[in-house]
Amino acid sequence: MKAAVYEGIEKITVREVPDPSVSPDYPLKIRVDACAICGSDVRTYHHGKSNVVPPQIIGHEVAGTVVEVLEGFESPFAPGDRVTVAAVVSCGECYYCRRGIQNRCENFTAIGYEHPGGFAQYMVVPAKMVLDGSVNRIPDHVEAKHACIAEPLACVINGQELSGVGLGQSVVIIGAGPIGCMHVALAKALGATKVILCEVSQPRLEMAKAFGADVYINPANEDAVRRVREETEGRGADVVIVAAPSGPAQEQALKMAAKRGRVNFFGGLPKDKPTITLDSNLVHYNELFVHGAADSTPRQNRIAAELIASGRINAQALVTHTVPLEGITEGIGIVERGEGLKVVVEPWS
Repeated sequence: MKAAVYEGIEKITVREVPDPSVSPDYPLKIRVDACAICGSDVRTYHHGKSNVVPPQIIGHEVAGTVVEVLEGFESPFAPGDRVTVAAVVSCGECYYCRRGIQNRCENFTAIGYEHPGGFAQYMVVPAKMVLDGSVNRIPDHVEAKHACIAEPLACVINGQELSGVGLGQSVVIIGAGPIGCMHVALAKALGATKVILCEVSQPRLEMAKAFGADVYINPANEDAVRRVREETEGRGADVVIVAAPSGPAQEQALKMAAKRGRVNFFGGLPKDKPTITLDSNLVHYNELFVHGAADSTPRQNRIAAELIASGRINAQALVTHTVPLEGITEGIGIVERGEGLKVVVEPWS
């Protein structure tokens, strides 16, 4: 089969590799029909990652078609089933897995990191994922290039569940990349009555208008904190989600939140600048709840697939580019330059 193999920092080679075989540990084989490029793939390409040992096939936002099931394995899937595959491979046995927090598994591994990923024509799926609900069917009317967005959408669902986004609330989202746009769409679907999107790039802000925020703010052109206060009758927002790897944005988010507001640091910071100056008195006197969010659970992946299938989340608007395997470095460039939203690799095109 053809695969885009990560060989080391800034080196991905598209070449023929042996087809993966089913086994007791990997009993489900799928033809990869689409695999979207994540920002973490871009970071791995440029800087490497400790749990990605070259040569490795990366890519973890996967949709495909089942082509083989290990004989004797009791699988809910059969050849021909179209599926999405989550990223997290959880053990199912540790303290966090037993509490339903599989995304914080103590023995956490992931597709495209420790396990070969989706930038290839075929991949095999770990048995634990098949059994714990991390593989979900997709209906015929949903194209694979849209279905593969279920994985990042599941992460967005995790963030909004932790933030308590719901009916009648005001929500600020900082960052209008693909994740920020998903946050806008999900907040609206959950019944938030005012969604405010902040983004310093005007072209990105214009692209994001397809997702229906109520207010658009460019902090490069106006005082974002003052504007958020104006839009919320002086109170600040019930929820502020920082969907950008920006320390200053995280600091500013506290000033945008209402009393007893929830502030979600959804985007991690660069490893060489992981600290911020946090105004503890704002947290103390305004009784703010500040929390993070990372990855997703099998349940959230199922919900994400259902939201896409129902049309409640417009995956078509999120996918702005598709590339073949041979165009993967071109796709990485599109992502890092911010020229589009989701870029999807189609291994058979």
